[in-house]
Amino acid sequence: MAFASLESWVEQLQANGRYTFRRKEAIEESGLSPESTKKALQRLKLRGRISMPKDYFFVVVPLEYSTAGSPPVSWFIHDLMTAMDRPYYVALLSAAGLHGASHHQPQEFQVITDRPIRPITLGRARIRFFSSKSATNSATIEMKTPTGRMRVSTPEATTVDLVRFSKASGQMDNVASVIAELAPKLNSSKLLEAVKLVDDIANTQRLGYILDSVGASRLTPALSKFLKGWKMKCVKLRSSTKSDAAEVDDRWQVAVDRPLEIET
Repeated sequence: MAFASLESWVEQLQANGRYTFRRKEAIEESGLSPESTKKALQRLKLRGRISMPKDYFFVVVPLEYSTAGSPPVSWFIHDLMTAMDRPYYVALLSAAGLHGASHHQPQEFQVITDRPIRPITLGRARIRFFSSKSATNSATIEMKTPTGRMRVSTPEATTVDLVRFSKASGQMDNVASVIAELAPKLNSSKLLEAVKLVDDIANTQRLGYILDSVGASRLTPALSKFLKGWKMKCVKLRSSTKSDAAEVDDRWQVAVDRPLEIET
């Protein structure tokens, strides 16, 4: 089917509930030449009708999101990562918010994948990527979005990642506050599985200390038993901790410069 313009093709996409497309699709399905398609895409981008996370991937911007410059990232993150041919899951504070820890929403959409990727900014939206060797194996669930679905880390995997990527999660006080909100949803055996997957003893020690501190000690026996199979070294709770100004928690071998400040 030939279209009078690329804009009419984009409008048809939106009418059918689609908000993403690739350059190749635009050429093949619109009936326009590659050069005409290129120029039309540039015009639509300048008018704010589409946004461009990648030079081969485009997002349709509905009128109600024209000021923001992009629909919510959740609308297109799955299609974007599929187009990039990268494994992914929505992670850290973004995932925590989806699991109910809504008081600590980040100013960016946080995603874990298997290799470093530069942040992407679309209007007011910013996607920040974090690299992890366990990106393909981490426990995830699929959540529905207004346009389809996206992959999100489970509450347990989210908890483990928050400690591992504490700097991106607002440092340890904020991490502890978020984990306190997530704690009622956590399963101890699933949490242990998430810990074993990343194979990070130091951050497991920190996690155990945090869980005790937020009143979630029901989750710690399995972690404590797991750590007994390793020779624990004393680790700092916060990277800025000075060893001569910290008390060591004997159970977890964590040097604590000051108690965690947990928001409620």
